[in-house]
Amino acid sequence: MRELASRGQLRLAFLRWAIVTVPACVLLGAFAGRLYPTGDDNPWYLALAKPEWQPPGWAFGAAWTTLYTLMGLALAIILHARGARGRGVAIGLFVAQFLVNLAWSPLFFGLHLVSFAVIHIAVILALALATTFAFGRIRPLAAWLLVPYLGWLCFAGLLAWEIDRLNPDGETLAPAGTTTQIEL
Repeated sequence: MRELASRGQLRLAFLRWAIVTVPACVLLGAFAGRLYPTGDDNPWYLALAKPEWQPPGWAFGAAWTTLYTLMGLALAIILHARGARGRGVAIGLFVAQFLVNLAWSPLFFGLHLVSFAVIHIAVILALALATTFAFGRIRPLAAWLLVPYLGWLCFAGLLAWEIDRLNPDGETLAPAGTTTQIEL
């Protein structure tokens, strides 16, 4: 026997990574999105002018759940590629883009930084693109799993840019916090 591990053992090792990375990505994404009310649950966001081509609110939850699942699978593939050249850099880029990604919802929906959101998405896109190329050098499948994410980031950037254009006073449209005072 010349193999260190059988194909079945290798598949199980990948599944062990995926069982951790997929729920972690989905749950962290959901948590970041729940720090402040988003979409139709956010009165400030409802008051903003939005383009006609904006998808319905439910589409964002479905898209992000799918994207975070794909991101978790891509990360599991790279984590499973032990000994691969560039693996540490690829994982570092993934973590960086993921943390910057998680900060977007609180910045936009919580702090109402509409103009900054456009720049923030550009930073996420640049980091995600670097991550995709780094993943592609290790395992092409992992890179392909990030392609829908790159597409969504382009769409989200255009949407944020259009919302910023339609709402030049978006940051001051409503106070950036909640009040603890009770009105009678």
